[in-house]
Amino acid sequence: MERHFVERRGNGFYLAGSRVPLDFIVREYRDGEPPEAIRSHYPTLSLEQVYGAIAFYLGHKDEVERAMAERERAEDAFSAAHPAPPHLKEKLERLRHQLPAQQS
Repeated sequence: MERHFVERRGNGFYLAGSRVPLDFIVREYRDGEPPEAIRSHYPTLSLEQVYGAIAFYLGHKDEVERAMAERERAEDAFSAAHPAPPHLKEKLERLRHQLPAQQS
């Protein structure tokens, strides 16, 4: 019996039965994260779903990468049309620098 782990919604792909975009799993996989680590970042997913998502990506690489590129273009266009206020950017940058110091 074949199980479907990924579904198309609109212009993108999502893990079936979840709100997790396939893009998120693919980016971590391409960055070298093992499936077990990826799964730990998404507690609502099973390890089977993560492996299924990776298998789907490998079998439909061109189609998935086109959808990912389109999503990135849409996100970039939104960010360009709705820039964050400068004071917010400064605050986020300060927090970004403080975080590594707190983790040490």
